[in-house]
Amino acid sequence: MSRLLLLLFSLPAMFLVPAVSPAEEPNRPMHVYFGTYTQRDSRGIYLSTLNTETGALTPAQLVAECADPSFLAIHPTRPLLYAVNETGQFQGQPGGYLTAYAVNSEDGSLSELNQEASHGAAPCHLVVDPTGGHVLVANYSSGTVAVLPINDDGSLAAASCIVQHEGSSVNPQRQQGPHAHSINLDPAGQFAVVCDLGLDKVMVYRYDADAGTLTPHEPPSTSVPPGGGPRHFAFHPSGRFGYANLEITSAVQAFRYHEPTGVLYGFQTISTIPDDGPAGNSTAEIQVHPSGRFVYCSNRGHDSIAAYAVDGESGALTLVENEPTHGQMPRNFGIDPSGTFLIAANQETDNVVVFRIDEETGRLMPTGHSLRVPMPVCVKFDAGR
Repeated sequence: MSRLLLLLFSLPAMFLVPAVSPAEEPNRPMHVYFGTYTQRDSRGIYLSTLNTETGALTPAQLVAECADPSFLAIHPTRPLLYAVNETGQFQGQPGGYLTAYAVNSEDGSLSELNQEASHGAAPCHLVVDPTGGHVLVANYSSGTVAVLPINDDGSLAAASCIVQHEGSSVNPQRQQGPHAHSINLDPAGQFAVVCDLGLDKVMVYRYDADAGTLTPHEPPSTSVPPGGGPRHFAFHPSGRFGYANLEITSAVQAFRYHEPTGVLYGFQTISTIPDDGPAGNSTAEIQVHPSGRFVYCSNRGHDSIAAYAVDGESGALTLVENEPTHGQMPRNFGIDPSGTFLIAANQETDNVVVFRIDEETGRLMPTGHSLRVPMPVCVKFDAGR
């Protein structure tokens, strides 16, 4: 027997078994956070635990009492969570704010670190950049976006960059001025994409992760069909495509994305509801399945999730189904990191509902599991680190 084999047989077993991170352990329960509007009996951010085998959820517990935490973001590498507080005033001044929390990795509880101004009214969306160094936020009512550095202790520093949008579009009720509704970074973390509902534009900025700054790109934006009202944006995991849901006209706009230059090219607009769908429907959230094979978009009014199959070569979408969400006004939803479950948040009926995703067709299958959460408007999974 060779020396190498003798050495291997003599090693303790712990060195011969590949390490498995907590996030990869089979059937490991996963924390799920719910952002809410603090109306009716809601008081802030709620936490549940997902059984990753059955889809069952534990009863929701309040883990942070705060005003209107309507969107949440989890740090990519550290036990930290950030929330927008979608208000019109902060510390006696006009505008909303963000709250930083430390996450207890054992039980998921939150400890507030600090609050910082969002530099705009009604902040409604935020992300943490891939380096974990900054939070980027979109402010709806004021049409501004800002970048806030993350301190060593996880708290937020004052904004390093603030950008004001200007202009309007064709709908006098909804598009009389700019309304920055979401901000996302491309897979390389080099360009920031901002959906502005009021301008009918998807703005593109060069993002400097070291300085925490946004610089208008050339071209500075891509337009969507007039009156569409782009709301949220999702990149395909390949980095070749992107998708925006048009809130006002109940459609999805598909783009080809040239990653080296940060340019979006729109090529398809597809409805999110049937031809006989209800008047006044609006879309809320759009996400791409981790496999890249499916896209999902929520409908408020039709009260459904539209599921699409993605053509792997062109990025084009084909409608698979509209699955009822078993509640009213599904605002946000979340897809767990494994791509097994989708949880829909029904804002007006105070419930979240769990669906299993068919890995072959993308169809949503009700699991029979649901949970009462007051006024749920955001779903975020924490798979551990």
